[in-house]
Amino acid sequence: MDFLSDISLVDGPFLWFSVVCGSAGAAYLLWRRRRSWLLLVPVCLVVATVVVALVHWILVDLMATFSENLPFQTVAWAVPAVAALLLCAARFPRNTWRGRTLSVAAMLGVLLLSVVQVNLYFGLNNTVSDLLGTAVARVQPLEASLKRTPDAKPGPELSAWKAPDSMPRNGILRKADIPGTTSGFTAREAYIYLPPAYQTAERPPLPVLILFAGQPGGPADWLTGGQLRSLLDQFAETLHGIAPVTVVVDPNGSANANTMCMDSKIASVDTYLSQDVPAWISETLDVSKDHKQWAVGGFSFGGTCAMQMGTSHPELFRSILPFAAEREPALAKDRNKTITDSFDGDVEAFESRTPLVLMHERDFSGSGVYLVSGEADHEFTDYMHELAEAARNAGFETEEHAISQAGHSWDAVIRGMPGGLEFLAARWELPR
Repeated sequence: MDFLSDISLVDGPFLWFSVVCGSAGAAYLLWRRRRSWLLLVPVCLVVATVVVALVHWILVDLMATFSENLPFQTVAWAVPAVAALLLCAARFPRNTWRGRTLSVAAMLGVLLLSVVQVNLYFGLNNTVSDLLGTAVARVQPLEASLKRTPDAKPGPELSAWKAPDSMPRNGILRKADIPGTTSGFTAREAYIYLPPAYQTAERPPLPVLILFAGQPGGPADWLTGGQLRSLLDQFAETLHGIAPVTVVVDPNGSANANTMCMDSKIASVDTYLSQDVPAWISETLDVSKDHKQWAVGGFSFGGTCAMQMGTSHPELFRSILPFAAEREPALAKDRNKTITDSFDGDVEAFESRTPLVLMHERDFSGSGVYLVSGEADHEFTDYMHELAEAARNAGFETEEHAISQAGHSWDAVIRGMPGGLEFLAARWELPR
């Protein structure tokens, strides 16, 4: 079973298998001796394009399932899948059962290729285990031995800490429920990365990094698509076992919910993230009490949320790592719908909580932000430049990086995270 769980979905034999299946399926569906078929094929392609565009419009503009347009590459890959379905249906009349079976198999081959390519773009499910959720399911609950003991003797300061020979080589993952004691918000389980230094007998007070995933999505996405444990282990290896205690928190409550990380008529999520979560971390884990050593970050919706937390609560989060953040939180492309659904149309109440307005009104000297976007993700790269300019003008220590040949995907996060962690290490003055 472990062998099957470790099969890669983004490279190797399975990727080439999907290419062969899709190519063979497309060739079978496109080829037929009848002259009328030569006219039907382009008609099906046009109809498929129209159908995909219409569905995209319904999801984004009408139903507001997504607050931004979906990446062009993912929408484009839906066209051959729909066209294959239409061509398969066109072959059914006057066909034998053998022919119908082959047509369905060919259609499924094209569909497989399209799904694999969309997953390859986003980079969310890299293995069968990621797809089925079996790896995440094996993460153990946070045990008492890893929790903070109130009457325990404080560990040595980071500047004086030395890695013992018995220190493990790698960090560990745990999960826990973080209750909405003050906010009343009900979140999904949080995932916690504890670096090698945390697992020693005398834990130093380690810095804290709080992360949010995209929407739709959940905290587990940082473990699968974000490859969080591997990235933090690599970082810890360069710092003799030191890395931030990293808590991946849920600001939405379900995969398709969108709270915009605000206190609004939708939910009291700002209160949850700025009061309940920091209180739980400080009471439960052995971490630094100095909030200059705390950072917040995220991808897409999570990056937007991180910008909100870092600008609304700089006393809590002095450093921000936003990956592919929006210019402001949104429920829909229609800004009026966002404001109506969250603040009953009160524009001032909404805007007063947005990062761009907060950075225009306040001085953020002493705070830092490391912005990342995929170079091919043009819309979000424009957002990154706008946010970076506002941050510099507001006094932030600011860096912005466009990741070459990356789109709105976890690939941009994976390739941008090492630089972001180095940015934090410098701000935290971590010993080397």
